[in-house]
Amino acid sequence: MAPLFCHYFDRIDRLTRAFSIDVAAYAVMSNHYHLVLYVDVARADKWSARQVLLQYTKVFDAEPLVKKYLSSQKRRLLSEAEIHYVEAKAEEYRKRLYSISWFMKSINEPLARLANAEDHCKGRFWEGRFKAQALLDEQALLTCMAYVDLNPLRAGIAKTPETSDYTSI
Repeated sequence: MAPLFCHYFDRIDRLTRAFSIDVAAYAVMSNHYHLVLYVDVARADKWSARQVLLQYTKVFDAEPLVKKYLSSQKRRLLSEAEIHYVEAKAEEYRKRLYSISWFMKSINEPLARLANAEDHCKGRFWEGRFKAQALLDEQALLTCMAYVDLNPLRAGIAKTPETSDYTSI
């Protein structure tokens, strides 16, 4: 399981560099994980269309027109309609880059494929679909972060928060 945890953390790092979502706390268990996320819509809204496309292509493959748009030499070869299409795509991608659903999909799908290839099987790797709960004040945020960091202790995996592996503490 340890190599898969490395892929998990690499994936989270890659996603937080691309998405306008930050991880405030986490705990990875053998059959599920917890994340406390901060969605920064204002940050994504400040990105230019070009920056959105650059952020998006840190994780996802770019369409040929997007590649042309991002290439300074080839961009001048795009028609006005093609530029309009790419800039409309950028707005679609902007919304994805602050979507918790897209963030979770971008964690789970590649890791499930990797785990399934290792185990020669199909299907979900983690238990069920993710659940999300909005944390509306500082007290709720701190309570949730403590819950996440203490999860391995409640599960009997660690004796103290400091000795728990795969947590944000």
